[in-house]
This record gives sequence, structure tokens and C-alpha cells, in this order.
Amino acid sequence: MSVRSVFITGASSGLGRGLALHYANAGATVFAAARRVAELESLAQEVSAGAGRIVAVALDVGDLEALSSSIARAESESGGALDLVIANAGIGIPTDARNLDWRAVERVFHVNTSAACTTVSAALPAMVAKNTGTVVAVASLAGFRGMAGHAAYCASKAALRTFMESLRVDLRGTGVRALTIYPGFVRTEMTAKNRFPMPFILDADEAVRVMVRGIARGKRSIAYPLPLVLATRWMATLPDFLYEFIASKLAPQRLAKKRKSN
Repeated sequence: MSVRSVFITGASSGLGRGLALHYANAGATVFAAARRVAELESLAQEVSAGAGRIVAVALDVGDLEALSSSIARAESESGGALDLVIANAGIGIPTDARNLDWRAVERVFHVNTSAACTTVSAALPAMVAKNTGTVVAVASLAGFRGMAGHAAYCASKAALRTFMESLRVDLRGTGVRALTIYPGFVRTEMTAKNRFPMPFILDADEAVRVMVRGIARGKRSIAYPLPLVLATRWMATLPDFLYEFIASKLAPQRLAKKRKSN
């Protein structure tokens, strides 16, 4: 798959940054969107001489009108439909039911679901008209079952997963692809704030390689790392009462208490 134009949200750090740098070094024009413009401009300096380029797009994905307009401008500058659009921006805020703030829930859904779905939706019309292109949404393995203390995050990613699945059904028989990525734990700024065990955690560079390879191969979905994928699939088969019992034992606050007692 030839990729000449790319739009990526959440491109100032983590997976988005790694993806932007990869495609720019591969010769593409990458519209890298994020709030932190200084980081984007610094990223642009890392592109190899003679390769593609990174266009810094100052954007808060929470502003859905600005998000849609940014994609339209990128399409105009690219001469039509973009080759690849990656809805990568996301946030994680603890949402424990015993101390729940609806504002945190709303914020997580707005960024992880509304903004991600808007990113994909804004890019699709031009792709469908041209009958080519790929839209990618970064969901999470956490979207397959509810995790203790993270109701909003898990649910927001589950909604994104179903949204992308429906798009794939609609797009069958066309030249447009809809791909969903389900990462496990990856070393990024977001996961650095976690205060609970993160099994099988990957470095961002390794995760980016997995994602790029899957996108190039035209996969419908990409899930990694394998041990955590297998564990997630096993948990999906458990009866609700058994899963809820196990998940409650793995709640962050219980694990923290256990570490203190030891």
C-alpha cells in the first residue's frame, strides 16, 4: 500500500509520535495533530533529509468542529482524499464507582469516542468518493471487558470497537478499509502515570512496528502483545459472576493495599 498523505491525532508523544515519524521517514506528508505544537515542531526536525515531511497541526481534538476542519484542510493540501487517517488521541482518567465524577466520565468519552469517531467520519466521504484509503482507530484490549476503576476508559474503547466493526460491514466491497488497533500496555506518557501492574508492557517503538506492519498488510484488526491478547480472549469467555470476582481482586486499590501490607 502506497502511503503519500497521512493524518494522525495525538501525534506529539507516544504511539502517535512514533507513527508520524515512521510515515514521514517513509516519504509521506504527515499532518501531525496535537495541542503541543512545540513538540510537533521538534518532531518535524527529526525527519530524515530527503524523506517526507511533517506538517504541525495545532488542534485540541475535543473541539470537534476544528477537528473536522483540520482534516478538510489536509485533504485540500493533499489534492483529495488522504491515504491514511489514524485516530490515535486518547486519555485515561480513573473512574472508580465509589468516588465517581461525571465530568471525568464525560471527558474520557468525548476524547476517546466522540473525537475518534469524528476523525474517522470526517475522512471517509472523500475516501469513499475516490474508492481508496484507510481509516484506523486505536482502541484497546481494555475495551473487551470492564476493568476495576476504569469504567469510562473501558466503555469508551468498547464503543469505538463496535463503531469500527460496523464501518467494516458497510465498506465491504469498496476500496476503503477500516482497521481497529487493540494495544495492551505500552510505555508512553499516559501509562507512566499508572500505579498498578502492567503485564507484558511494550516499548513504544516496538508497538509502532507492530502497528505499521499490520496496516501495510491490510489487516482488519491488530491486537498485541500476544500473551495479553490470549488472556483477554480467555476472560471474554468467563461467566459474568466469575469475571467480576477475579477483576475485583485485581482492582488497583486492592493491589496497592496488598503491596503496603507486604
